[in-house]
Amino acid sequence: MNPTRILGISAYYHDAAAALVEDGTIMAAAQEERFTRIKGDATFPHHAINYCLETAGIDEHQLDYVVFYENPVVKFERLLTTYHLTAPYSWRSFLKSFPDWLTRKLWLESEIAKEMGIKKRIHFCDHHLSHAASAFFPSPFDQAAILTLDGVGEWSTATFGVGQGAQIQLLKEIRFPNSFGLLYSAFTSYTGFKINSGEYKLMGLAPYGEPKYADLIREKLIHLNSDGSIILNQHYFNYVGGLTMTNDRFHHLFGSPPRQPESLITQKEMDIAASIQIVLNDAVLTMARYIQQQTQQEYLCLAGGVALNVVAMGKISQSGIFRQLWIQPAAGDAGGAIGAALWMWHHRLGNPRTPAPADGMQGSFLGLDIPPASELDDAMLKRLGAIWETHSEEDLQALLAQKLSEGKVVAVARGRMEFGSRALGARSILGDARSPTMQSHMNLKIKFREGFRPFAPMVLAEDADEYFEMKQESPYMMLAYPVKESRRLHTVTERLFGIDLLKVPRSDIPAVTHVDYSARVQTVDRDRNPFMHGVLSNFKALTGCSVIINTSFNIRGEPIVNTAEDAYRCFMVTEIDCLVIGDRFFDRGTQTQKPLSDRERTQWLRRFALD
Repeated sequence: MNPTRILGISAYYHDAAAALVEDGTIMAAAQEERFTRIKGDATFPHHAINYCLETAGIDEHQLDYVVFYENPVVKFERLLTTYHLTAPYSWRSFLKSFPDWLTRKLWLESEIAKEMGIKKRIHFCDHHLSHAASAFFPSPFDQAAILTLDGVGEWSTATFGVGQGAQIQLLKEIRFPNSFGLLYSAFTSYTGFKINSGEYKLMGLAPYGEPKYADLIREKLIHLNSDGSIILNQHYFNYVGGLTMTNDRFHHLFGSPPRQPESLITQKEMDIAASIQIVLNDAVLTMARYIQQQTQQEYLCLAGGVALNVVAMGKISQSGIFRQLWIQPAAGDAGGAIGAALWMWHHRLGNPRTPAPADGMQGSFLGLDIPPASELDDAMLKRLGAIWETHSEEDLQALLAQKLSEGKVVAVARGRMEFGSRALGARSILGDARSPTMQSHMNLKIKFREGFRPFAPMVLAEDADEYFEMKQESPYMMLAYPVKESRRLHTVTERLFGIDLLKVPRSDIPAVTHVDYSARVQTVDRDRNPFMHGVLSNFKALTGCSVIINTSFNIRGEPIVNTAEDAYRCFMVTEIDCLVIGDRFFDRGTQTQKPLSDRERTQWLRRFALD
């Protein structure tokens, strides 16, 4: 009997992606940006679809179902209603968006069929139902509460419900224009960062500030109900019918116009970041308590862009409201492709579901494979002048641990790429977490990004509770936890403010300890990630420490590297010391092509839209 193959697609807003599900198993999933090298690429995911089909050894005509992650007709209804209610103020926004809707987006069934070259019915799933399906169906739970939070889908901006077996029931929603995601994005924009990518920066900036504006936000901008739902005071916002997130009244409320991108970050931006983060934390905790009371479930599954806020998610986990959380590693719109396909298989087609013991995401290693050896990659690397040694997997693990213990920065590109925004060891840059200078060095000389941004620790799962106050495993780097008291260095910081706080080591793993003693933890187990588990085990044997830095293998403004060529080119424009591609080991000092000069690097970086 032939397997049933379902392709899920997300596209046209940000983070376009495709996912292939075969008889309920996720076979492949990838974001379009990884192939086009355009960060956040929203265009139709031709490359991602082709990758999924090639992985299964089929063509587009052998697909049984194609499912899009949201309903364009309902989304169009929301836009039309909004423009009608806000006219004539919304005229400019209307003129900017409606030509694309009237010529393409409203006719997505024929548009997708034409893009794929097929004559097949295209199915549509609701945006937040796609998020809910991506959260519950791959989870290890037979039944659980579900919470989705983002900017906006069709009308919903947040939903909660219950998943049981192969069915999902959404019970309640928050509707546009009231939105946790849009509220956080408004402050992202106001503090000078780019919406849909700068939210990480706002979250990372928060610990440097004091929540001086939290009461003002609660008093003027947001009403929090007892069930965790919110009402936003639209007097201060501009996203309903406008082209910006905030208006002059918002700017007057906080005493200045928005910060200009790339300008100096002041203590004010840090205090604003701290303020909106604590407001978000309180709101999601209120919502979590209400959901548990209403559903009486022990477990909670989450997805949607707000679920990528590891600080807020960590607060839910630490609270003990639920026994355990499971967060979709591709929680944003990209993950909707997986959700749409799984929704079709389980919810629409009625196929039974047996939860995987760990989860159904296979470590999130669902993308393009860089195998141990490849003649095509060898030929390409030789053309670039690369010089390498070949090692067995065990020898590579020992060699990487040795280099890390010597203070070297090591990049890894091997195996299948991660699906989602987190690098989990297949496309990662690694460093020694014990070094007090490594955080600054990697930010400024390798990632070319703001010095305040923290790095995540990668830790052996069996040793995690020796370093962090863990409530559960965190294999997908989706939860922030405090560094254990026994690891902390109690230094005097009362006279330090803002970025000066960076200068003070806070623990015996200072490179991954944020200024509030928190860390975005990734636990590494032998089953999901045997290679990195081996590297960490060797590092522990050499140093007595089970923690290293893990950050995504890319530079600012670029997507995470995908292919062997991407990896080598990124290696050569940074100050990374060593590189692994498949089973090849590259040392900086032996390469015939030397790193770019500062001037050459600046010219190279200008090719990317830095935010």
